Amino acid sequence: MSTKKDKFNKKDNQYMYLALRLASARQGLTGKNPSVGCVIVKNDEIISIGQTGYNGIPHAEYNAIKNSNENLKGSKMYVTLEPCNHYGQTPPCTNEIIKNKISEVLYSINDIDKNVKGKSFKILKSKNINVKKGLLKKDVSNFYTPYFFNRRNMIPYITGKIAISKNNLIYSKGTKKITDIYSDKWTHFLRYKNDSLMISYKTLNKDNPKLNCRLKGLDKFSPKRIILDNNLEMKTSSYIFRTATKDNTIIFYKNADKIKISIFKKKGVQLIKSNLIKDKYFDLKLILKKLYNLGCRNLLIEGGNDLSNSFLKNKLFNQFYLFKSSKNLSKLVTYKDFNCFKNLSQNYKTKSKINTKLGKDSITLYKR
Repeated sequence: MSTKKDKFNKKDNQYMYLALRLASARQGLTGKNPSVGCVIVKNDEIISIGQTGYNGIPHAEYNAIKNSNENLKGSKMYVTLEPCNHYGQTPPCTNEIIKNKISEVLYSINDIDKNVKGKSFKILKSKNINVKKGLLKKDVSNFYTPYFFNRRNMIPYITGKIAISKNNLIYSKGTKKITDIYSDKWTHFLRYKNDSLMISYKTLNKDNPKLNCRLKGLDKFSPKRIILDNNLEMKTSSYIFRTATKDNTIIFYKNADKIKISIFKKKGVQLIKSNLIKDKYFDLKLILKKLYNLGCRNLLIEGGNDLSNSFLKNKLFNQFYLFKSSKNLSKLVTYKDFNCFKNLSQNYKTKSKINTKLGKDSITLYKR
């Protein structure tokens, strides 16, 4: 952890670390807004905490203030990101801070939003509030990497995930499951932490997946399903089609006939006509921009070899999870190799093992 001896003490670090933990718990669940954590302290005791609300509102500072049963005059607020200072979906958090006579605000880093960046420091200072920034700057900056990426590039932060056998197969006819139960739980955790999930119609028709989060108590945080299906060849008997609504399913297509389009629209699926490159492949960058405009901020790709390769070749993954089973699959029946290893090694600077502490599978995380 980073410290600045001239500004911050050990307790400051502890309080900000707690704020960061609060923000981490809501990561991926706050819609278009960043996940923020807030801790309010008075007389060296924590009197309130707050997090950004689900879907982005209310803000963490507002929640922490409203959660308190004590007079906040003379208190200190620790917040991971610069408090907002303009009217949006909610009033400015700086107004709430000033109104409740909080005497000191410590935030880690400036917001990247041009409406906010650097302005809150001056606003709070002008009201004789002691303001400090830079506490746990490195840790907090790392946490906000997806948010900064979103705002700078106007596309979702993209996580790839694929499961392979010990002998590098992703599919062998007659074998449905490759990984063990502990790897499956990690997959569902990734679904919980991403607001959208993309596959191709080929994977959908072959596996008939549910693409939801099945961790106990977290099913309501299942991601929106994004399907790439040029000719609308998705099986109407599939689970995804049967459970599709305009709120949970988007299909990108190009050349479907009117009858199919009518069937999918009657079901309530959100259809988006999209361009192809060389009349063959979807323009992934265009699709990502469209998804961002629709509110997608964290996208998980659970495609097969082809879709994963397309994202790798276009250098679109921000991080990639490679799940490797401890068992081999047979090549005596129809099978499919995973051949993205070269792209993985060329496109990522670091890789680390994820230790589930249980099971025999290995999970490797590749990051830029």
